[in-house]
Amino acid sequence: MKLQFLGHSAFYFEAEGIKGIIDPFIPNPLENPLFNKKDLTHIFVTHGHGDHLGDTINISKESGAQVICNFEIAQYLSKYDIECHAMHIGGRATLDFGKVKMTPALHGSGIITKDEIIYGGSPCGFVIDVAGKKLYHAGDTGLTMDMQLLSKENIDVALIPIGGNFTMDIEDAIEAVKFIRPKVTIPMHYNTFPIISAEPLNFKEKVANSEVKLLEAGDVFEF
Repeated sequence: MKLQFLGHSAFYFEAEGIKGIIDPFIPNPLENPLFNKKDLTHIFVTHGHGDHLGDTINISKESGAQVICNFEIAQYLSKYDIECHAMHIGGRATLDFGKVKMTPALHGSGIITKDEIIYGGSPCGFVIDVAGKKLYHAGDTGLTMDMQLLSKENIDVALIPIGGNFTMDIEDAIEAVKFIRPKVTIPMHYNTFPIISAEPLNFKEKVANSEVKLLEAGDVFEF
């Protein structure tokens, strides 16, 4: 599987049968993206906030990509004639490329328009099981004891927020990695805005049970 960090919490990944993007809010244009938007097959949305729902509508309309998200966000997107696969926390689905499990996240999910805030259902994370590999995207979340259950999933790569304020900070993210026990951990959701400033090297130095990879926007990791 190829994984490219797009900035903030956005990642592109590709494997046999899928070219997917997770939380497609891309703060800065990439010089060398692995993907063409028109070729994307799936979009994963962890919650309704603008820095995660991002450019989902435009990308889906341009590519025809199916959006995998919670039921309430799927209902919101349906008015744009976007194909969605709706799920909820704890659900596992077998799709054309492999399996997806929707995992708990402690956060909000309101979709903010210029006129109102629309209820966006439960925030989530995803365990994406494809081509014999498991990728976990935690979404925006605080530390939760439920993460201990993820150790049974044998996660290959975990994408974990470390920026604090709206999500786990470094201290809690270290505990999350202890719970999840992924082979590789990649920190995300930090330094996009001043309020989520964090030092990823500090995180890397303190994690003892997982290999930590620090990616800059545009970097590619293969596993």
